[in-house]
Amino acid sequence: MKVVVFSDVHGNLPALELMLKREAGADRFICLGDVVNYGPWSRECVELVRSLKNCVCLMGNHETYFRNRKYDGVHPLPQKFFEICIRDFDRFDWIEKLPEDYLFRDYHFVHTLEGKNIYPDSTVEIGENYFIGHSHHQFYKRIHSFDLYNVGSLGQNRKYINVISYAQFFPEERTVQMQNLIYDERILINEMKSRKYPEECIAYYEAKERLAAPEFLWN
Repeated sequence: MKVVVFSDVHGNLPALELMLKREAGADRFICLGDVVNYGPWSRECVELVRSLKNCVCLMGNHETYFRNRKYDGVHPLPQKFFEICIRDFDRFDWIEKLPEDYLFRDYHFVHTLEGKNIYPDSTVEIGENYFIGHSHHQFYKRIHSFDLYNVGSLGQNRKYINVISYAQFFPEERTVQMQNLIYDERILINEMKSRKYPEECIAYYEAKERLAAPEFLWN
């Protein structure tokens, strides 16, 4: 059995479509939340995720913002993204029903731990095996005989904006393979421009580094 675990799509439809094209033969999908916000295709990404067979999708903090119709963070840039992304969104019925966690075999799937950004150098205590997302950084840590996998961000890699990150989980073998693909981020940015995103939002994406590594490329 192959389980594809992904998180933080953030309205990036081309990235989601590319991953699903590559993983068309997966037996199960688990989405750790944050399908919406930032990118211009929140509605379309929700429709695509909910159409997947054998897929569990969890509540992320951005689904919570959409559900409450309010961004309750302190940073002005995410507020600008939220205001333009929620404007035309109409799939609140789906968001309101999302669970916050999921247990599969002896692994616990959640958006994050204690509502925090968990990075490779973060100090964290766990008493079971976890898959998480949220921080947009992909890594693995072994903590007191338990596994902690952060699958990274499918649609908004914080280091290289043109890299898709997720994981392949093989429960019978108890193995996980981290995956990274390059996609054309210009499609995303051009759509943001066509939808009249604030200049600060577009600049945020344009300022990110790009990775040019053929070994990661898949079309």
